[in-house]
Amino acid sequence: MLIQELQKTTQSQLETQLHNLLTQANLPKPLAEAAFYAMANGGKRVRPMLTLATFLTLNGMSKLPQNHSLVQKAMLAVELIHGYSLVHDDLPCMDDDDLRRGKPTCHKVYGEASALLTGDVLQSLAFEILTTDLTENQQQTALFLIQILAPRARRMVAGQQLDLNGENQELSQNQLECIHQDKTGALIEAAVLMGAACASANHEDMHNLQQYARCLGLAFQVQDDVLDVVADTQTLGKTAGADEKLQKSTYVKLLGVDNARKYADSLFYQAKIYIADFGDNNLLATIVDWLQVRQF
Repeated sequence: MLIQELQKTTQSQLETQLHNLLTQANLPKPLAEAAFYAMANGGKRVRPMLTLATFLTLNGMSKLPQNHSLVQKAMLAVELIHGYSLVHDDLPCMDDDDLRRGKPTCHKVYGEASALLTGDVLQSLAFEILTTDLTENQQQTALFLIQILAPRARRMVAGQQLDLNGENQELSQNQLECIHQDKTGALIEAAVLMGAACASANHEDMHNLQQYARCLGLAFQVQDDVLDVVADTQTLGKTAGADEKLQKSTYVKLLGVDNARKYADSLFYQAKIYIADFGDNNLLATIVDWLQVRQF
């Protein structure tokens, strides 16, 4: 499966599930519209792609069978958590950003109060989707999925607080990595491990996949820091130079652009080492190659 096909499959699965979930939730206006708005403008869908890719890789499959509703739920749950985090990140009390994926941020369209509630409801729905319409055989795995997702959603929030605490300070590389292993890496870790759980991965595979996800998550953040400096607002789909404006500590500020790029490349390389046993052309390795050359 090519990366474009994986992305298309992921997008199709999410669109159908998201429409059904938000329609059945029967949310009042403007919360319903705001939730659709926040989630429809979906970006790359990296996290649910990782969930699907992990599941397919471990099962030796090239496409998702019709009867695997639990992995579909896991894909949506992790993207709902990611979506809520972006809505909250963009709020005036946080990063105060006007653009997200090339469009006005949720609070610019629906107001700050409704945007806050939108993030809240997306988080609630992430766990609701994992606990409803389950067969008896799915219940134990669904509990495991929640045990994977919940603490990593908490770590993501803790990482955001540490990131705010670090504004207007000079942080060491070790401090930066501690922040970003939580702020960015925790949900990427959840995405991979949830796919592995749906595939009933063994202990060794779970360990290697967790290390893969940690390297990938950190590489993703280092790369984001570089793109914030070298790319323009139109390409990024969000305000370029935002880190400098907020006086954040970044890998670019710490290492310089060239060395930050080299560090990201080394992390991408390490990520692939952890999944070498799955073959050279597995989907998880393909995602690494795709992310390594991204421009936004």
